[in-house]
Amino acid sequence: MSAKVWLVGAGPGDPELLTLKAVRALREADVVLIDDLVNTAVLEHCPNARVIAVGKRGGCRSTPQAFIHRLMLRYVRQGKCVVRLKGGDPCIFGRGGEEADWLRERGVDVELVNGITAGLAGATQCGISLTLRGISRGVTLVTAHTQDDSTLNWQALAQSGTTLVVYMGVAKLPEIRENLLAGGMSADMPVAMIENASLPWQRECRSTLASMQRDAAAFELKSPAILVIGAVAAYGQAALDQTLQESARVQAG
Repeated sequence: MSAKVWLVGAGPGDPELLTLKAVRALREADVVLIDDLVNTAVLEHCPNARVIAVGKRGGCRSTPQAFIHRLMLRYVRQGKCVVRLKGGDPCIFGRGGEEADWLRERGVDVELVNGITAGLAGATQCGISLTLRGISRGVTLVTAHTQDDSTLNWQALAQSGTTLVVYMGVAKLPEIRENLLAGGMSADMPVAMIENASLPWQRECRSTLASMQRDAAAFELKSPAILVIGAVAAYGQAALDQTLQESARVQAG
């Protein structure tokens, strides 16, 4: 494989969700720049590569984006095959498009490799289908954290009729709740809050839009987590189990 940069999605955490194309890129890599949220178990596919941590986490000390750009450019100009390994999918809140544009402007050969995004994997692990015939005809992926602190069109989201999957929303639960309620979304709209999607220690909390802030606090919800907001969040085995447990408590009390 000639010198180039691969922008590779490592998926949400479960190493078995890595694609065959991602494995091929890792096997040929000379240098791997790895994000914090990537499960290091996937590094078994690149035992001879130099691995450099370039983590970016909300609320934590992060590697500057400009430094990551320079690192990729430096190594590819040395004739190396570089893999920029990202959690989830590089083009879903992963800066993949931004990095690809920057490199291509400098004449670098770039290829993007999709990964399974956390919103999809986390929901599936909970038995939630993000689209469901007769229930939800679409999905909207949004991030609660923006670089310029701009505000989303919450009214449009509230009235879209699609399942909302919110990334990076744990610290902004009060804002999300209030804005969706103000936008006209029903207070009893089902919500699933899913932490550490696809990993063995994945946890979930089922709630409603009105109660999610209180329930998240009681659950001690922590990042990384995604929110699934919509009627589909009432479906799945976990939701059924929770309903049965609540019914049992009512009967016992």
